[in-house]
Amino acid sequence: MIKFYKFHGAGNDFILVDNRSGRTFSKEWIAKICHRRFGIGADGFITLSEPTLTESSFSMQYYNSDGNLASLCGNGSRCITAFAHHLGISDQCTRFEAFDGIHTARIIEQNSATEWEIEIEMRLNGPVQTYEDGYFLDTGSPHFVQFVKNIEEIDVYERGKQLRHDSRFPNGCNVNFVEIRNSGIFVRTYERGVEDETLSCGTGVTASAIVYAKKQTFHNGEIEVPVATRGGDFSIRFTYRDDYFSKLKLIGPVTLAFYGEIQS
Repeated sequence: MIKFYKFHGAGNDFILVDNRSGRTFSKEWIAKICHRRFGIGADGFITLSEPTLTESSFSMQYYNSDGNLASLCGNGSRCITAFAHHLGISDQCTRFEAFDGIHTARIIEQNSATEWEIEIEMRLNGPVQTYEDGYFLDTGSPHFVQFVKNIEEIDVYERGKQLRHDSRFPNGCNVNFVEIRNSGIFVRTYERGVEDETLSCGTGVTASAIVYAKKQTFHNGEIEVPVATRGGDFSIRFTYRDDYFSKLKLIGPVTLAFYGEIQS
């Protein structure tokens, strides 16, 4: 039997396993337990493993719900930070290895034994590409950002699926629909690998906030963008200087929903 923990970061839910023993998991097994009717149900599967570098506390491997090893997951990174703290592996601040290198994370507040507010360091990999219908950028995972009106009326599944397979993005991408509101932005995301809308996406809200900042032509300095999603609220903080983004931080809630055991 394998002990698992079910976490979610603003509705983006994951099955987490302490895998410091080095167990291997098949693509078929991961897809089965992530299935919402025949398994536990989750947007993704995450393992916590022994670090390979002395400067990190642990290593994170993230798999989409289809069982494929995937790139960085922002909400998953925040969830595994809470998981490591729950296991006693790390303190309030930690460094861990992920798909795109080492990330720093910090527990801002622990509201209860199962609820945290967590900040993770993010990064923008490469330039923001501008198209007539939106923007493409990589915040650890590839994202297309499109600004819309009446976001609640958008068919995220159909429009997202079309853009996710657009010929401009041969490796596929996640798709974010963004509506500008008085207090910031509202984001809905179609995630590749899940192949559907998720309640929130950490790398997606980060990408959306970056593009929003470019459109708003903010003055140089410290910027904070409030982001609302169907799953909960985030804050994206960064330093903006001459169209360059640095010190990117993704901040939001994490919850341990339940835990149990499942047959391997």
